[in-house]
Amino acid sequence: MLSRQLLFVTGKGGVGKTSIAVALATSAAASGKRTLLCEMDSKGAIANALGVSQLGFEPTEVSPRLFAMAMNTQDSLREYIRLFVRIPLITSIGPLAKMFDFVASAAPGVKEILAVGKLCWEVREKNYDIVIVDAEASGHIVAQIEAPRTLTNIVQVGLIRDQTKWMQEILHDSSRTGVVVVTTPEEMPVVETIELLDTLSAKSSVSVAAVVANRVSGDIFADRDMPLFAALQTFASSQQCTAQQQALLTAPLRAVEIAVDRRTHAVAHLALLAQRLRSPSIPLVVLPDVAVNQHDPRKLNEQLAAALSEELS
Repeated sequence: MLSRQLLFVTGKGGVGKTSIAVALATSAAASGKRTLLCEMDSKGAIANALGVSQLGFEPTEVSPRLFAMAMNTQDSLREYIRLFVRIPLITSIGPLAKMFDFVASAAPGVKEILAVGKLCWEVREKNYDIVIVDAEASGHIVAQIEAPRTLTNIVQVGLIRDQTKWMQEILHDSSRTGVVVVTTPEEMPVVETIELLDTLSAKSSVSVAAVVANRVSGDIFADRDMPLFAALQTFASSQQCTAQQQALLTAPLRAVEIAVDRRTHAVAHLALLAQRLRSPSIPLVVLPDVAVNQHDPRKLNEQLAAALSEELS
């Protein structure tokens, strides 16, 4: 996965998409790669996970070899004008921005191409070994990564077509670019992940690098312990169990029952996902539920990065 130069990390809301993007970037930097981590929605989640102040459009080195930035439309437009239109840097783009907003409303993909163009530029210029993107959620990722092709279909000649051509060459090269889909071992996230994989296969030429199953709880018991657990449940509901014994056993047995039930369902959902990933073959990376015992965002990132590094090694 980290052998690629550009990774878009997506997933259903609430599955830990940002946490996985940050952990991937942390792991890449720790392995010696000069890494750029980009937040697309500028909500500050990446800065919080890294324990740094608010990020801007200009990449900031937040730890050795790890640079982070937050995308925004106006700075993306300014850089596009400077790099591609060859107009020197200007301080005020108010009138041009108003015109841009008008055009963007009429032509789908214009705003997205500014962001994607910035990322592809960093890859083309080899400013970083890898660029990792905390991308749009699963419902919007296809529109984002396919923005250059969308514009190519609209604009057949000229500067824009020339720019979108080389962007597509980067995006559609499976050895350079990939999508990482994050899910949790629950019914709705797994169903949406399978639907996204089908949509990407049908409507996008960008390959799927991996699916990451996040927050997977471990087994409470080994198989040999299950008969003992069943015996305790039987005893707690029998006449031989005193009221005092029932009071002591009911709560912990119920907690274990919930955990076992959760694990059983998780295994079933992961099996369904693994079946879908067999054709075409897509790696499934399973990560433990480190959030159970860790509420500090920075330490959570460290544990996720360590788990990822172990899985990817």
